[in-house]
Amino acid sequence: MTAQVTRDGAASVGADEIRDIETYMTGLGQAARAAAAIMRRTSTAAKNAALLAMAERLQGARAEVLAANARDLERGREGGLDAALLDRLALDDARLDAMLEGLRQVAALPDPVGEIDGLRARPSGIQVGQMRVPLGVIGIIYESRPNVTLEAASLCLKSSNAAILRGGSEARESNAAIADCIRAGLADAGLPEAAVQVMATTDRAAVGRLIAMPEYVDVIIPRGGKSLIERISREARVPVIKHLDGVCHVYLDATADLEKAFAIALNAKTHRYGTCNTMETLLVDAPLAEALLPRLAAAYAEKGVELRGCERTRAILAEAAEASEEDWHAEYLAPVLAIRVVDGIDTAIDHIERYGSHHTDAIVTESWTLARRFMAEVDSSSVMVNASTRFADGFEYGLGAEIGISTDKLHARGPVGLEGLTTRKYVVLGDGQVRQ
Repeated sequence: MTAQVTRDGAASVGADEIRDIETYMTGLGQAARAAAAIMRRTSTAAKNAALLAMAERLQGARAEVLAANARDLERGREGGLDAALLDRLALDDARLDAMLEGLRQVAALPDPVGEIDGLRARPSGIQVGQMRVPLGVIGIIYESRPNVTLEAASLCLKSSNAAILRGGSEARESNAAIADCIRAGLADAGLPEAAVQVMATTDRAAVGRLIAMPEYVDVIIPRGGKSLIERISREARVPVIKHLDGVCHVYLDATADLEKAFAIALNAKTHRYGTCNTMETLLVDAPLAEALLPRLAAAYAEKGVELRGCERTRAILAEAAEASEEDWHAEYLAPVLAIRVVDGIDTAIDHIERYGSHHTDAIVTESWTLARRFMAEVDSSSVMVNASTRFADGFEYGLGAEIGISTDKLHARGPVGLEGLTTRKYVVLGDGQVRQ
């Protein structure tokens, strides 16, 4: 079997035809590299037209997409997927509306590609600056959430990159239905369909090949469970933008407004359980514990949240189970919460440094001095003051959508939006100068 490449550059091979993964992936890579060259010269107007065309196609295929998702959900239930994964997998009208709004927001965002800044004159008479340019070909590997297919496509397209997307087997029918809308939208706008290719196989060998072909792929972005991301980080021969997990904390300082503290602690845990920006550990300053913990415990009980606490927590909340050392490290992605009573901000920051994952951490306080300390000393990609950790999201940050939330320190950190999918190159403007 050989992968055929159509006149627009897209690899045309059906999932049931794939026998030779090496040949198939090489075809995808070659097509993506050719499409990336076209995307570098594509106008903002053409990219926006493609995004809006995708939105129209998705709106028109709403029933088909939801039906495909229903089949994925049914298969997932039969296969024993847990509640958190089923929640990530599920689409409904509200989530589809959010996906459509995300496309329109990305279309409305300023195009960063081609921006030149920092121009400065040198003694020789030349001007030196930096231009923002696409990364090239981006491979994105993700699990469960079919909305990632559209978010990844939109951000890669607007930032003039080509993308190779590999979703999880649990969402294969949803992803295929969304991919049809993406391809149709690209064709409607006259752009190569290979600008966004969704892999037609869930064979693990295809992932192994994708992350090991730097001749075709410039960066890999994994989104999913810790085991997936650890595997990608360990085996990739292509640079990786990643986060391993989201062990997020909320610290309720003794100066906190009780109503703010209650609302934030409840929302950060119960708004959604299966997301990486959900609070997993609540830290409560000792002077606040007696007044606030019983009220919070009652609210958590109404939501079905299991509580696990330190000795001081359990002295106040008899219903809390004893927290183990593993609980402080845990990313539950479930209605389970670890609670620790601490003695002030120093103990809270020490706990976050020891057990946190550098994802998102929040303080609730009425002291600006303590807020400034928390922001400066907590080494996380997002640090919140008097706000829920659930705001650590590209949509909420005004990025339109996000590829993921990076806890790395090089290139991109926090929600990765358009600018995170570009880099800079130096440009020099002269008027005939030669070096003496």
